[in-house]
Amino acid sequence: MNEIGEVSGQSSRRTIDIVHASLTRRRQAEKRFRLYGLASIVLGLCFVALLFGSIIARGYTAFQQTFIGLDVYFDPELIDPEGRRDPATLMEGDYDRLLKNTLSSMFPDVTARQEKRALYRLLSSAASYDLRDQVLANPELIGKSARVWVPADDDVDMLVKGQLQRTGAEGERRIKDYQVAWIDKLAGEGRIKKSFNAAFFTSGDSREPELAGIWGAVTGSLFTLLVTLSLSLPIGMAAAIYLEEFAPRNRWIDLIEVNINNLAAVPSIVFGLLGLAVFINFFGLPRSSPLVGGLVLSLMTLPVIIIAGRSALKAVPPSVREAALGVGASPMQTVFHHVLPLAIPGMMTGAIIGMARALGESAPLLMIGMVAFIVDIPRSVLEPATVLPVQIYLWADSPERAFVERTSAAIIVLLVFLILMNGLAVYIRKRFERRW
Repeated sequence: MNEIGEVSGQSSRRTIDIVHASLTRRRQAEKRFRLYGLASIVLGLCFVALLFGSIIARGYTAFQQTFIGLDVYFDPELIDPEGRRDPATLMEGDYDRLLKNTLSSMFPDVTARQEKRALYRLLSSAASYDLRDQVLANPELIGKSARVWVPADDDVDMLVKGQLQRTGAEGERRIKDYQVAWIDKLAGEGRIKKSFNAAFFTSGDSREPELAGIWGAVTGSLFTLLVTLSLSLPIGMAAAIYLEEFAPRNRWIDLIEVNINNLAAVPSIVFGLLGLAVFINFFGLPRSSPLVGGLVLSLMTLPVIIIAGRSALKAVPPSVREAALGVGASPMQTVFHHVLPLAIPGMMTGAIIGMARALGESAPLLMIGMVAFIVDIPRSVLEPATVLPVQIYLWADSPERAFVERTSAAIIVLLVFLILMNGLAVYIRKRFERRW
């Protein structure tokens, strides 16, 4: 008996030892798995921080613009020879000659024709228009001298910001040695300053980097998203409600559900080809317009909104429906008076995420012509326009060095919009979500 007890005790101890060893190995494996997961998250955050840091480092300088201060004599012979202060006459004044005369008086040693052209190129092509606007706003300047600040050329702007080389082989630089000397002289006299680049947010596109802005693209994006939201939100919510609450269960409904799920994974450029073939070639809608862009993006976001809407409706407990039906409510009243109010936060979250995806799309809009160079600000959904992602694509393909910083600055603006929209979706979900 004693021998049997001893054997049984030894067997129990061996079993316990095996179990403890197994538990130790499992705990160590679980700890390693957690460390692997934490390392993956940290690595991912590092890559995101590196990406955002590089974009911000390249683009933050675009929010400032270099200006040159000139003591301009507003010669009446050049801008108002008749002396009547007529706005039509002032509009036609030779303001470009005023600027050239001012620069020539500041640098009298510059006499060669090539150097004079290089001297005049220190100023932006928009400097004369700024001068004209100042005279139209204050005609009392005519016949007087005043210091005015006009935008510098993009190469001067890049040099002042330290993004162009000042040394090295002169033939490999966009700025010549004598231009660097003139800029240094102006800086030493306090005639160069950097100010907030308001034109970047208020102007349309331009071939000149110092004049290019994002307002035209932002307006086009707003019009396009307005069309997208007006179509996809009501249609998507109605489809989700019908499929989840009222549709009979048969093969046709199953086929529709499979196709909706498949459409959510279709590459966005396919929707652009569809919009080109149907909306432009077949229906004849205006090319490059926010109306066509909104229709294409509506087709792209509809599956996302429908799937998110159905998920939100499924999350409502069946007891809510049963209670409403139990007190005599009709199926329609049950859905619209009880189920839908509880599902609205989740449905709106899905709609906002769909709109954020539409805001960042460029491939389908390239197919319908929204890649065109458009200077004017669109005033309706029927006028030609572009959108912010396409504007970024156009600037990224430009050879001028100044467009590099404007490309990164436009990306920063786009990321801010996307973060705000996703933040709004998170807030709505947290604020109105019901947990069951």
